[in-house]
Amino acid sequence: MTNSATTRRPRVLVVGLGISGIATALRLHRLGWQPVIIERAPGRRRGGYAVALFGTGVASASRLGVLEAVGNRLGPPVQTFEIDRSGRKRKGMGLPDLPGGPRLVLRGDVENALYSALPADVEVRFATSPVAIAQDERGVDVTMLDAATGATATERFDLVVGADGMRSTVRRLVFGPHEQFLRPMNYMIGACVLQRPIEGHRTSDGLVLAEAGRSAWVFPFVNHNPTVLFSYRVDDVAGQFRRPAIDSVRAAFAPEPTGPVLRQLFDDYAAADERLFDSVNQVCMDRWHEGRVVLLGDAAWCLTLYSGMGASTGMAGAELLGNLLAQHPHDLPRALSEWEAKLRPFTASLQQTAATMRQLFTPAGELQRIIRATIIRLSNSPVAPVLRRLLRPGALTELDIVAA
Repeated sequence: MTNSATTRRPRVLVVGLGISGIATALRLHRLGWQPVIIERAPGRRRGGYAVALFGTGVASASRLGVLEAVGNRLGPPVQTFEIDRSGRKRKGMGLPDLPGGPRLVLRGDVENALYSALPADVEVRFATSPVAIAQDERGVDVTMLDAATGATATERFDLVVGADGMRSTVRRLVFGPHEQFLRPMNYMIGACVLQRPIEGHRTSDGLVLAEAGRSAWVFPFVNHNPTVLFSYRVDDVAGQFRRPAIDSVRAAFAPEPTGPVLRQLFDDYAAADERLFDSVNQVCMDRWHEGRVVLLGDAAWCLTLYSGMGASTGMAGAELLGNLLAQHPHDLPRALSEWEAKLRPFTASLQQTAATMRQLFTPAGELQRIIRATIIRLSNSPVAPVLRRLLRPGALTELDIVAA
């Protein structure tokens, strides 16, 4: 499916203007496809929470030509401290301490780098969502709603890529309701960029307040305010959405006095212009493609923030999709089948690892909190190198799934 003077460029509709979607459009455009990206939001999001790029993500970003633009917001020396509500601290272990030397960046850094690399002829339509998808052996008819005007229109594409997140509209229209594929972890997360550094701490200090069933992480960056990640266990997930996000977060850390650090985190989260607040779910599917429709990123295999590999697998999955389409330019079913077969073991391993990493982020109860505290103490002892290898976010984080 390559472009020539006598061959029509195949059209691909990419649903979702996140990391996975933009990377897909960029990779397939280089292959000779004509991408159209639609995004439900009225405009681009420019902020974001902290994300780590391990070996797989770094390699894919490099081959996509955006690694330099993504950058690395870790500046020496970064030190992570475990703190309590009174502000007492001791040496801890954070993402920068994990094997592989991950880059710590903002989600917006990755999205901006990819978006800036898009060629001018890649069409991006905001406030637009698919409302119906019908396909045959030769193509896919997609009816799209323009939320700004209320108008609908149907267009034909050779391929549709659903990169529209954990609650994917493409997945619902083609594969079935969300309930069939979402695996709840019974945790909530909240994140935002802080308005200022944490009072009483250096700008290079990472902070972790980890209690039974709840935690707050502060990630430091070079030349940028830190970000916070709240994580807590719940029994009634739906009830968390029945009130403002800040009220649910405050209630999760009640009734004990907040202390100075947690108080500042709450205040900044409440005042943030852009914040994340959502339940934690993995997406588990037996099949990621149906005919000429394929899901990618969180829409297909949501790893959760606990895995640390969401951005990396989003880019790697997009790159690998382009590689398989290049290998089988006239056999779309084979390309999609081989893409899924090669990628699925990698994401399955990371989904399993996410449960272990969740215990590092947020211990479920008092016993897990004690175990976690012991692990942190050992991480600063002579056995630290062995321990860090065991805690790596998945045994395959350094595997180059695209080149393998």
